[in-house]
Amino acid sequence: MSAAAAPANRDAGTTRESSGDAAWMSEALALAEAALARGEVPVGAVVVCEGRIVGRGGNAPIARSDPTAHAEIFALREAAAALGNYRLSACELFVTLEPCAMCAGAILHARLARLVFGATDPKTGACGSVIDLFARRELNHHTRVERGVAAERCAALLTGFFAARR
Repeated sequence: MSAAAAPANRDAGTTRESSGDAAWMSEALALAEAALARGEVPVGAVVVCEGRIVGRGGNAPIARSDPTAHAEIFALREAAAALGNYRLSACELFVTLEPCAMCAGAILHARLARLVFGATDPKTGACGSVIDLFARRELNHHTRVERGVAAERCAALLTGFFAARR
């Protein structure tokens, strides 16, 4: 993967889902299921660099009493530590839910080459559902965004979680 940043993908919610993307999303889904088992909103994320996972994360804001304890943040922190650099320009992030503004900002600051997410988030999504930080041309980095990988499986976990809480 090139370290150069590609412009954000603006294909109105489409993705070119590959078997590799599906496999990495399966890893993120396993982390989302582990978050669900802990009573957290089921979101999981993995950072992939050169064909291997270098960062993993599952939601934990409830257990940690920490509003920043999102899956993406944990995965980014672990990847940065593993690679010894906060710039993750040769990496891709796979996450089961469209990132919020906080996580989108962290993704942009990490200079990820690509973001792949599953389910859209119509309440806080910052990749086009509510706002689109990745479309802001004023920003100095542009992560390519792919959406909808394993969307039904990702959405089903979230729907089940919130239905059980009502």
